[in-house]
Amino acid sequence: MIGRLLRTLLTVLLLLLVFLAVLLRVRHGGGAEFPDRTGDPVLPGSAVETVAELPTPAGNIAVSAGGRVFVSLHPEARPHDKVVELVRGAAVPYPTPGFQDGDGEPRYFRSVLSLRIDRQERLWTLDYAHHGSEPGRLMAFDLATNSVAHEFEFPRDIAGLGSHLNDFQVSPDGNWIYIADASIFGKKPALIVYDVAHHQARRVLERHPSVMPDFYTPVVQGRRMEVLGLFAIRPGVDSIGLDARGEWLYFAPVTSLNMYRVRTADLRDAALPPAGLAGRVEVHAPKTMSDGIILDPQDTLYMAEPEHSAIVALRADRTLVTLLKDDRLRWPDGFSWGPDGWLYFTCSSLHQVIGQLPSSVRDHAPYQVFRFRPPP
Repeated sequence: MIGRLLRTLLTVLLLLLVFLAVLLRVRHGGGAEFPDRTGDPVLPGSAVETVAELPTPAGNIAVSAGGRVFVSLHPEARPHDKVVELVRGAAVPYPTPGFQDGDGEPRYFRSVLSLRIDRQERLWTLDYAHHGSEPGRLMAFDLATNSVAHEFEFPRDIAGLGSHLNDFQVSPDGNWIYIADASIFGKKPALIVYDVAHHQARRVLERHPSVMPDFYTPVVQGRRMEVLGLFAIRPGVDSIGLDARGEWLYFAPVTSLNMYRVRTADLRDAALPPAGLAGRVEVHAPKTMSDGIILDPQDTLYMAEPEHSAIVALRADRTLVTLLKDDRLRWPDGFSWGPDGWLYFTCSSLHQVIGQLPSSVRDHAPYQVFRFRPPP
C-alpha cells in the first residue's frame, strides 16, 4: 500500500515537473537566430589596448574627467567585491571594503551592474538587488571625498520582484536619471524616470513595443544563450544612451531589430498621458544585436555587439559601420568615454558565466577591460 502511494506521488511529481518545464519553455524559451548586420572591421585588432585584467568579469565602467577608472564586477559571476577602482591596473574596493560585504556598512552593494559619472563629478551606482528580491537602489558618491552624496531606494511599485534595473543615463545637469528595467524574469520591461531633486520616480512605457525584445536568442562564441534548453537570455530594454545635449534618449532591447529614441522632455512631462508618450517614441534606425551603447558629441552611437565580438557604430545618417571585430572581445558590454578621446569598454563574458558552474568563471579568467580611439 505504501509502495503504491509512493509511486503515485512520484508520478504526480514527475508530471508536475514536465508541466512546469513546458510552461517555462513556452514563456521564456525558443527564439530564432539574429541576422548578422556586422561587416568587415575598419580598425585592426592592434587598435585595442588592455587597461586591466581581472579575475572575474567586469560589468560596466565609468571614467572620470581626470582619468579615474571605476568598474562594477558582474553580479552574475557572484564576486565578493561589487565596485572597484582600477589603480595602476589593480582592482581596489570602492569606496570601502564595507560597501562590498556589509561589514559595518548597512548601505552595502548587493547587485550593482551599471555605473555612471555625471558632469558634477559624482559616481552613480545602480543596484538591481537580485532582480528585485530586495529594494533596488541608486547611490551617488562625491569623487572629491568618496562619500555618499545621494541615495534613493525604489518603491516596490516602481521596481518590484522580477525587475532588473540594468543600465541608466544621467542628464547633463545631473537632475534627471533615465533607467532601463530589462525585467528578464518579470517580463514587464519599462523605462524609469527619476527626479533627483525631489526623490521621485515614475515608471513609463511598460511593455511598449520599443522595450519588448524581438524573438531572437543570442549565440555568442558558439554558445546558444538558452539555459537547459528552457530559458532564453532575452532581456527587455537594456541598451540605453543619451546624446551630449541631453535632448534624446536612445534605447532598445538586446535582441530588438531597431534602435528607438524619445525626447527627454517628453519623458520628464508627468502630465503627458501614457498613450501620448507612447506616440512620441520614434524608430531611429535598424541596428545589430546590442548590449551597452554610448553616443559621442556628433551623435554617432556606439554599440557593443556580443554575437560577433564586435563594436559597431550607428552614424547620425543611420548607417552601420563595424569598427572592431576580435575574439578577445568576449561579450562586449559597457562603455565610458575617458580623457583624450579614449573609449573604454568592458567584456562581461556572460556566455561563460550564466548557467555555468563557478569553476567556469575561474577557468576562463582573466577578464579584460579595454579601450580604443574611434576614428573620426
